[in-house]
Amino acid sequence: MPEGVLKIEASDSSLQAVDALEAAFGVGSERIDVLTQRRARQDLRRQIALLEKRLGELFASVFPRQGMDWTVGAIGGPRVLGVAELERVRDALAARFREAQAELGRRGQIEEQNRGLVEAMIAEPQRYRWVRVSNQDVGEPGCQHWHSRPRWGILGMLLGWWRVKLSSGCPLAKGPRPQQTGT
Repeated sequence: MPEGVLKIEASDSSLQAVDALEAAFGVGSERIDVLTQRRARQDLRRQIALLEKRLGELFASVFPRQGMDWTVGAIGGPRVLGVAELERVRDALAARFREAQAELGRRGQIEEQNRGLVEAMIAEPQRYRWVRVSNQDVGEPGCQHWHSRPRWGILGMLLGWWRVKLSSGCPLAKGPRPQQTGT
């Protein structure tokens, strides 16, 4: 037996050493199972990393929007996950990614319709009386909005003089700050 170990140490390839030890001790089938599981875990971790990257890219591409779930939850405390647990994580992440894509597509269609509504409002404000579209409705950040209203109040309403007015943005803070007490 020691001569076999010395020959193994003298060889230049570590794979040959492993094969020689497996032949000497007869643990070939267990080693294959461990290698298969290791490769499967590595492949699943690679798939999970790719899905997390795609979810992060999707988040970055639509950043100012709110109300969508972008979190990637953990399966538990720190430990080495088995193949079955990694598959569950991957499947849950893939489902969340598909849901986020579908929600983003749905919101994109609504925002495009709202942009068309703003263009139509600007073209014919009298057809869209009292309609108000905000920046969030068209997928843009900010507080401004488009509002179809009569030009000169009640007189403009009676004469049909309508216009689309674009607000100036977010309102200023109101009043002074409250005084701090009890320092």
